[in-house]
Amino acid sequence: MSEEPRAEQGVRRRARRAPASGPVTLHDVAREAGVSLATASRVLNGSTRVVGEALREKVLAAAAHLDYSPNAQAQAMARGRSNVVGLVVHDIADPYFSTIASGVMERAAAAGVIVTLAVTGADPVTEVAHVAALRRQRVRAVVLAGSRWQDGSSTATLRAELEAFRASGGQVAAVTQDVLGVDTVLIDNREDAAALADALVGAGYREFVLLPGPPEVSTAVDRSAGVREALAARGCPPVLDLPGPFTRDGAHAALSAVLPDGLPRRGGRPPCVVAANDVMAVGAMAALREAGLRVPRDAAVAGFDDIPTLRDVTPALTTVRLPLAEIGARAFDLVDSPGGERRVEHVRGTVLLRDSTPPLGR
Repeated sequence: MSEEPRAEQGVRRRARRAPASGPVTLHDVAREAGVSLATASRVLNGSTRVVGEALREKVLAAAAHLDYSPNAQAQAMARGRSNVVGLVVHDIADPYFSTIASGVMERAAAAGVIVTLAVTGADPVTEVAHVAALRRQRVRAVVLAGSRWQDGSSTATLRAELEAFRASGGQVAAVTQDVLGVDTVLIDNREDAAALADALVGAGYREFVLLPGPPEVSTAVDRSAGVREALAARGCPPVLDLPGPFTRDGAHAALSAVLPDGLPRRGGRPPCVVAANDVMAVGAMAALREAGLRVPRDAAVAGFDDIPTLRDVTPALTTVRLPLAEIGARAFDLVDSPGGERRVEHVRGTVLLRDSTPPLGR
């Protein structure tokens, strides 16, 4: 007769059928293993207190026998934190945010961490409410992906909520401007937009129509400022400046409103429409098509971000490529490996001149 480990023999001698009704509880496991509730909890809820190997085997064998599944909410209460990271984005339908989210989720899955998603609709009040809700749920960390607003009050309110979350033991990282006082993956929007404008002038364009996005969104402000400054330095500031929502439809409406009057041309050169992000550039291309204009013969178009859906856009769109999935992964790494001092990681984009802005010569 083969020998069995003593712990397993003990469990077999005390074995009982699982409770007739309701889920198996930690009390059931403790009773089955013949240990205290505290000991069972330390084994199954990941306590830092050491439990002897013999008792540990008893508890694990009893849990397996009863098919016990730990209650995640109870574990969060016991540990003070759950194994969940909250990801807060402005708009998950926007490929910019969905690609960042995929980077966060892929890295989290490799670390055995669950990601819960919250969408703000680009509303600062909703963003603060989501962070407050995640704090009450005792999530392990929060990752914020999205621009800050130009009004200081919304930023101050969010900072206060994040400070309360961190004071309770949570970790925070942001993909945004460096204004929240937390670990940040900082995209150099202004510098990259200036590099794009310089490249377009270098390709021969002299007349520019700017779709800067909304003036209250810091990312739109940074990118449009970079374009304006670079064009002014080259002696060709935008001839049209058409603010509007940071969306495909916003750009479509803004450009459609001026197309009946025609776009400016100098010396037979087509104008170049520069949008503050790719989805706006796609909206601009649609507006041009609907007006009977062809890209790039009648107007060139450039965007910013290099979202994955550009693979299906014709002609291929000139843009600034950002490593969006990598940005999401780096943000997760910041909350997964907390540091002593606040960290700011800079990310630079790469200008890609494509078919939507062919070279015109000097």
